[in-house]
Amino acid sequence: MSDTARYIGPTGIDPIVNKIANLLPRLGISIMGSRQLAVRGRKSGEWRTAMVNVLTGDDGVRYLVAPRGHTQWVRNLRVAGSGELRLGRKVESFTATEVPDHAKIPVLRRYLEKWGWEVGKFFEGLDKNATDDELVAIASGFPVFRLV
Repeated sequence: MSDTARYIGPTGIDPIVNKIANLLPRLGISIMGSRQLAVRGRKSGEWRTAMVNVLTGDDGVRYLVAPRGHTQWVRNLRVAGSGELRLGRKVESFTATEVPDHAKIPVLRRYLEKWGWEVGKFFEGLDKNATDDELVAIASGFPVFRLV
């Protein structure tokens, strides 16, 4: 499988954990910056949701990183170009621009620094101490979006 087709679906107890994790932002509970992402489906046009970690970069810019690869929310966001971040009753609309592979390195490193304990298993053995070359080698498999 090429990195541009990389997708790691839920297995084992992941679906149960995902249901609980998705419930928390709906209740207004954020764990380390988590939000419920809502994006219009690329075929149905209906709202689709997923729990995401919103990363704030050193420059104050916010990003969404897809540690599982080219997921349905990634594919929907590419088509829609916008969505909502929800936490309880608070709804924040945004537009998104996909970050090119060569510009992902500092974002991926910061993401691993903050959430490596949670998502490290999806990063092919890499952690916050990975070299730039190692991160460049995997960058195409990890979509990143800049939020405005």
